[in-house]
Amino acid sequence: MAKPTKQSYSFEFKIALCERFLAGETFQDLAAEAGLSSPRLLETWVRAYRKEGADALRPKPMGRPRKPDDPPPAELSELERLRRENERLRAEVAYLGKLRALRAQERR
Repeated sequence: MAKPTKQSYSFEFKIALCERFLAGETFQDLAAEAGLSSPRLLETWVRAYRKEGADALRPKPMGRPRKPDDPPPAELSELERLRRENERLRAEVAYLGKLRALRAQERR
């Protein structure tokens, strides 16, 4: 048995339904006519439209946003890559040194 896929609707489709609802049509009638799974979906769109305007109905980008400061690793020069690796290794050595000192204190 195949899983049902999540239906996505275009920005224009959502706007048109919201505007028709605000013009006086009911949630149930619009949802049935548009083939929505539930009138609650249209209610959610209308609530967002009223609160934040039309931009609230635009599709949102998926995933976590990229860090603007870090260029992709392929774009780093070899010198910059080596400097970063050196910095990371120095931090690792400092951490391990402190860990050894703490363990030596516990043994006393």
